[in-house]
Amino acid sequence: MIKGESSQAPASGASASEAAPQRPRAAAKPRSPKSRAKGRAVQAGLSMAAILGFSAAMITLVLDQATKLYTLFVYDLPLKEPVEFAPFINLIVVWNRGISYGLFQQDGGMGRWVLIVVSILASIGLSFWIRRTKARLLAVSLGLIVGGAIGNVIDRLAYGAVFDFIQFQIGNWSWYVFNVADAAIVAGVIGLLYDSFILEPRRGR
Repeated sequence: MIKGESSQAPASGASASEAAPQRPRAAAKPRSPKSRAKGRAVQAGLSMAAILGFSAAMITLVLDQATKLYTLFVYDLPLKEPVEFAPFINLIVVWNRGISYGLFQQDGGMGRWVLIVVSILASIGLSFWIRRTKARLLAVSLGLIVGGAIGNVIDRLAYGAVFDFIQFQIGNWSWYVFNVADAAIVAGVIGLLYDSFILEPRRGR
């Protein structure tokens, strides 16, 4: 070796991996609004069944009010009735002061407010039931009932009666005049009975 030259060894303890440059980490993928909403629901303690139930209630309420507002104020059914919508379906105007399908008619103002209060209390109670249940069909059925009940409550507050406009008729036979909220309530009751008598015993096995 020529005098004056020296070899430098790597520092003690240094490794090849430490000497190599570090690759930058990939940026975290942003979460979609749907993922964020689902995350908030999970944090709030809502089960998937509860999410479905409250979604069913909201969809029912929006659809019910949208069809009523359109039929009353855009299509102007009161001036055009009766209208043959389909071979067995007519559109007519009926102001219902009772419960669904014209049952238990109330003529006085006190009866109207009794129905409003009872419907609101029932909707609150069913909403707590939706919040607790883990059964999806049960939650959706309860949501249909809640959405329909609130839709009819809005009618009673705004008009003093529920606006019904769908009529099934075959020859001289005619079914009760109803609306989307009434149909949702009936579907919800059927689903509730099916869950109670068919699915609930299966879950208990």
